[in-house]
Formats: sequence, structure tokens, C-alpha cells
Amino acid sequence: MKLGAFSISLNVKNLAVSKEFYENLGFEVFGGDMAMNYLIMKNGNALVGLFQGMFERNSLTFNPGWDENAQNLENFDDVREIQKSLKAKGIQLVAEADENTSGPASFIVIDPDGNPVLVDQHV
Repeated sequence: MKLGAFSISLNVKNLAVSKEFYENLGFEVFGGDMAMNYLIMKNGNALVGLFQGMFERNSLTFNPGWDENAQNLENFDDVREIQKSLKAKGIQLVAEADENTSGPASFIVIDPDGNPVLVDQHV
């Protein structure tokens, strides 16, 4: 199962303060928009999403079809196929991708410790 690029999405209290903190750790702004209350920060292959006021908990994010530079991959496992595989293993989803569609879609599962795992395909 190829889940694609990995990042952690953090629920931050103050986007500007968090941006400065991660810049001090060597991260640079890779995407997002301060005016939209989110930034994607990158340091080498490490990605950290900073989100102010968008969700309650930190979450793990995987992007099928993308590498860590948000470049499209030629070969990847479609989010709907990953979803079907997890459902066949008895893993409960809290949000599902419509399996009758193609292209961008996402689903969410919760790990045993209550951490949301978002599988979010953009291509």
C-alpha cells in the first residue's frame, strides 16, 4: 500500500508564532497562506502543516499521488483502493471517499490512540 507523501498537521494557537518557531528549526514556508490561516513548512523531506482554527486535534496526513515536493507521481495507489483495502481489514472509517468517483478524494481513520489519520489525494 503506497500512501504517498507524509506530513503532520498541527492545530496551532497562533500561526505567526508557530511559523517563527519552525523557521528557527530550519523549516521554510513551502505552501499555504497566512491569510487563510494555514502554512505548510518544509525541511528536507520533512513536512509540517500549521493550521490555526481549522480542526481540533493534530493529525497524520498522507497524500497518495504526491511526493514530498507536492509533485505528481506517475504510479500510486488511488485513495479509493487504499480505502477498500482498509475496510476489508475491518478498519472503521470516520469519513469516506466516494468509491464511484475518480481524482481528488479523501478519507479519515482514527488510530488506536485517537489520532486522526487523513488520507488526502489531490490528483
